[in-house]
Amino acid sequence: MRLFAAAAALIGWAALALQLALSIGLATAGGRTAGWGVFMYLGYFTILTNLLAALALTAAASAAQGTLQRFFRRPGVASAIGANIAVVGLVYFFVLRHIWNPEGLLWLADVLLHYLMPVLFLAYWWIAVPARGLRWRDLPHWWIYPLGYLAYALVRGAIAGVYPYPFIDAGALGYGRTALNAVAVLIGFSLVAALLVAIGRKKPTPKKV
Repeated sequence: MRLFAAAAALIGWAALALQLALSIGLATAGGRTAGWGVFMYLGYFTILTNLLAALALTAAASAAQGTLQRFFRRPGVASAIGANIAVVGLVYFFVLRHIWNPEGLLWLADVLLHYLMPVLFLAYWWIAVPARGLRWRDLPHWWIYPLGYLAYALVRGAIAGVYPYPFIDAGALGYGRTALNAVAVLIGFSLVAALLVAIGRKKPTPKKV
């Protein structure tokens, strides 16, 4: 299992590095600074969630017992990350993939971050995370990250005038429509999270390796 987690973590870090290089390249090609490219890169839920997934997989692949490693190995933390990265894939497939047509390395980064990493992380969750102890009352705690991201994206957008996703573009949609869209996404996230809890409470306890 550590070998699988290490391989998945390597893919995750490589995909994140590739997308960072591409973001900087696109910024400089458009007359912006490299710092602007980094700023845009760090605005996406996809990037931040894949970063959490890569950290969790790295912790799973390591024998270290530091505070950070133990935190990311906690079943509740790993399961919450699983719910969020599942939403990354689902929202992209059903909502966002139709609005652009990436090619070359952009296509590769797109596939790795939106499709492959959600599948790899959920496979890790199924095989290795002891989720039978998940509790229904923990679900509201899982909202902290997506709601925190929404606040972060809206503040960034209000200051810089750019929003990472069209359905939370408060500048174009207004805050009322943005709030409705955010509620719809949160409901979808809650359904995915509830499904993971239900599955986790029934799935076999992973064997020690």
